[in-house]
Amino acid sequence: MTELSKRTDGTRNLNPTDFTDTDLNNTALDNTALDNTTDKADKISTVGIVGLGLIGGSLGLDLRSQGYRVIGASQRASTCETAEARGVVDRASPDLASLAEADVIFLCTPLSSLESTTQRLIPYLNAETILTDVGSVKTPIVESIQVLWKNFVGGHPMAGTAESGINAAIPNLFAGNPYVLTPTPETPTRAIAVVSTIAQDLGALLYRATPEAHDRAVAWISHSPVMISASLIAACLEEPDTEVLQLAQNLASSGFRDTSRVGGGNPELGLLMAQLNRSNVLRSLHAYRQQLDHVIQHIQQENWETLELILRKTQEERPKFLREST
Repeated sequence: MTELSKRTDGTRNLNPTDFTDTDLNNTALDNTALDNTTDKADKISTVGIVGLGLIGGSLGLDLRSQGYRVIGASQRASTCETAEARGVVDRASPDLASLAEADVIFLCTPLSSLESTTQRLIPYLNAETILTDVGSVKTPIVESIQVLWKNFVGGHPMAGTAESGINAAIPNLFAGNPYVLTPTPETPTRAIAVVSTIAQDLGALLYRATPEAHDRAVAWISHSPVMISASLIAACLEEPDTEVLQLAQNLASSGFRDTSRVGGGNPELGLLMAQLNRSNVLRSLHAYRQQLDHVIQHIQQENWETLELILRKTQEERPKFLREST
């Protein structure tokens, strides 16, 4: 990807050649269409953020460091005050009308309230305003919001921590991590280009996929691991001997911490992943259970050579799912 130029007045130059078919997962953008919209995209200077938690707050910190003017909105006045005090935003308010001047607005609310938030926001938008979200499920979100607002680009930054809330916001959360855009054939080219520019300014690795492909992929590497990790914790709690359970809790170290981390995360988010991506989560959990049954069978039958082959195979394949630290 090429480096995008940064202007001292806080606006961004959008070069249509910055978005190649390689950058966007072998899906080519229409460069002619981008040429025709460069002047409008060049005026992007103010970004709105609805929802000032970990993701929204971290987004604000990074965008301001890149010269964007950031306006925030949160239901709680105390969150708005904290966001301003921490330098997360230039200003913040519980009133969605305060976002009327934003060129692009990031919807960083829980999955369950994205559609209703969009409906309440629409009266304050002009026709050129671009909306994008950061939700971890895309198909139902894109389907519902695209009907309400044509300039919508589904998005999912694959970044986060175990913490939540405005005080959990940290700089450089997105740098070096994947940022997936999920446009449809109806998504305006300019909207895709503008959100792509911002994702690149965050230092993220830009990918593009259909909403359906995204949901199937994240079921494997994000949503199902939450259920598997939670099930491991629940299984440990079934230990009938309280002394053994206490000993296990005392001895638990990095291995258990890594394996159980996502299962100890936000219950509301985990539930919404299962509800909104139900078919894909079930598909991957059934496949996982089948593999676990095979392992159980090999142990019961003392098929140690076969079990070793499985473990060697997974050892070999695991790095393909991991990125080198940046």
